[in-house]
Amino acid sequence: MSIRMRRAFSFTAIVLGFFMALLDTTIINIALPEMTRQFGGSVSQISWVMNGYNLAFAVFILTASRLADQFGRKKIFIIGVVLFTATSLLAGFATSLGMLIGLRVLQGLAGAIIVPVTIPLTTTTFPKEMHGLIIGIWGAVSGVAAASGPALGGIITQNLNWQWIFFVNVPLGVLSVVLTCLFIQESRDDTAGRSIDYGGTLGITGAMFFITYALIKVQDYGWNSRMTLLLLAAGVLFLVFFFLTQWKGKEPMLPLSLLKIPPFNGATLTMLFVGAGLMNISLLTSFFLTRMMGMTELRAGLVLSMIAVGSIVSSALSGPLSNKYGSQLFGAVGMIMMAGAMYSLSGLHADSTLPEVLIRLVVAGIGTGFTMAPVMSSAVRNVPEEKVGISSGITNMAKSLGGVIGVAIIVTVLQQNTSDGLHAASVRAVKAVEKDAVLQPFLKTVIADAAGSLADVESSPAETSGKVLKEVELAAARLAPSDQQAFAADRSRQTREMELVLTRAGEDMKHAAEQAYSRTYVLASLIMLPGAVFALFSDKRRKRKGAGVPGELALPQQ
Repeated sequence: MSIRMRRAFSFTAIVLGFFMALLDTTIINIALPEMTRQFGGSVSQISWVMNGYNLAFAVFILTASRLADQFGRKKIFIIGVVLFTATSLLAGFATSLGMLIGLRVLQGLAGAIIVPVTIPLTTTTFPKEMHGLIIGIWGAVSGVAAASGPALGGIITQNLNWQWIFFVNVPLGVLSVVLTCLFIQESRDDTAGRSIDYGGTLGITGAMFFITYALIKVQDYGWNSRMTLLLLAAGVLFLVFFFLTQWKGKEPMLPLSLLKIPPFNGATLTMLFVGAGLMNISLLTSFFLTRMMGMTELRAGLVLSMIAVGSIVSSALSGPLSNKYGSQLFGAVGMIMMAGAMYSLSGLHADSTLPEVLIRLVVAGIGTGFTMAPVMSSAVRNVPEEKVGISSGITNMAKSLGGVIGVAIIVTVLQQNTSDGLHAASVRAVKAVEKDAVLQPFLKTVIADAAGSLADVESSPAETSGKVLKEVELAAARLAPSDQQAFAADRSRQTREMELVLTRAGEDMKHAAEQAYSRTYVLASLIMLPGAVFALFSDKRRKRKGAGVPGELALPQQ
């Protein structure tokens, strides 16, 4: 078999495992209501089907990278894919919510093994001159997996059932293992030694667990609560312990020399903001499409998949070009495009057209592709070849942590903006009712008491009016006979005025909700801008050397 064919089969094996692991971070979300109907449980409990995976993924990713470097990347990759496939099969047969959550945690551990190992497996399979192109494809697959999850989850749930979200992983996992065994050669970091860094493993595991768990639960506990502060403090203490072990250890998990490489630091920090940006765009927009524009979850998922369309094109272009020209400009432009797309999403309204949404999401996807592939390529290009594995783990961990931080911040801001906006609109509605010269006093009382239901942006105007009319009938029945006669004599005029007041109040509430999303989108766009600055430092400047190749990159001396 030709070298080209072996490489194609090797890359297929890698992509299958990688795609499964990233897809399962988002594909499950749309099926959560179906799982609730089958297993019961509160929203907080069912959310751990998603949170359990993400928590385990973030906690174990760096440790998995280190173990792969020490004991063989092919071996560890196969273990990860086998575990992922087995837990997927068992999750489809789960008989209780607790069992499903436990299996999802194991899936997250398997995903943490798979994802960081894919980059070093790829770079050892292909020659250096192809790394830019291959990592570009890697970035495109990453974008497709993340963005297509809701759409694929919706299609599978609608046409089959939620169990098939897990079952579809089984043939993909089996094929990945078979191809890996046949076509991928073993590789490892020969400088890493074989002794396990137990102190470093404990430190980074504890740090990521407490920090990630605190950010996942911050909506329940509150940012200023004692529990949140204690969890974050514990995370910081474990992080300090981790760095102490790395500084003192003979065979540390994380060689601190990597942190002396400016391009690597720039790339890692950029990926932190990429993770936050991707999660914020998909989360905010999914809420806006379903709650404000009234789309079904399936249609919203299909719309969000346009991010993947833009990412595929730009990743394939920027990956190889960044090898030649450097990642700085591509990464900075990509981050600005993502921030710009996020800012432009703030201009959407409940009655915006579908093309208006799609164009913005495609631009966000193009920005993602321009950033992710070049920056990931730079992260592994600017470190010693044997440290590609651990550098991939660090950058992927940064991206995962960025996503958790981004969601924690943006959900808090959205809730606060929505609460403030709807409260102000409710106050305005009550004042308008009080000043109304047509409505009878008991109607003013009913409408003022119903201001809370007017603030429910998920209810249609017809539903809201129906609820208020029922309250009016009940209130009218309790009136004194003389007041009932007065209302009956003027009923048509009172009803018209009441509907007019309700319509105005409902429109004001909808506008307040739109403004809440708009302000949140603006803040989210501003949060992403530092990523563009870090991207400018994500690669070394190209230097022309006398007899060297123009544009040759000078790697750090080791």
